[in-house]
Amino acid sequence: MGKNLVLVSHGLFCEELKKSTEMIMGPQENIYTVGLLPSESAEDFRAKFEAVIAELDEFVVLADLMGGTPCNVISRMILEGQAIDLYAGMNMPMVIDFINSEMIGTELALVESATNNICHVNERINSDDDEDE
Repeated sequence: MGKNLVLVSHGLFCEELKKSTEMIMGPQENIYTVGLLPSESAEDFRAKFEAVIAELDEFVVLADLMGGTPCNVISRMILEGQAIDLYAGMNMPMVIDFINSEMIGTELALVESATNNICHVNERINSDDDEDE
């Protein structure tokens, strides 16, 4: 795999999302996590993030929340001129899309993956029932 994926979040969400994805997709050596812990400042988070990306050539970053500290810290780095590809609102379909695009060489469509996998299941079930009648 060429690109790496860095998941950033409040708390341990990023680590647990990686673990949950690995239950489906198997171990992922090219996915890294950086969580902002309650005892840490924005500066602490930035130092941890910079330590992770220092070893990476190509990477994409998924943040848990637009406007949250992890996303804001990395947004500031982008405004300072760093070449970072950042998406907010991460979810498991986005992580799986990243893995699949790297494995089979398809174009990365993270926003599409995220939004296409959001649905109200009750409506979907009811609409399927209506079609069966």
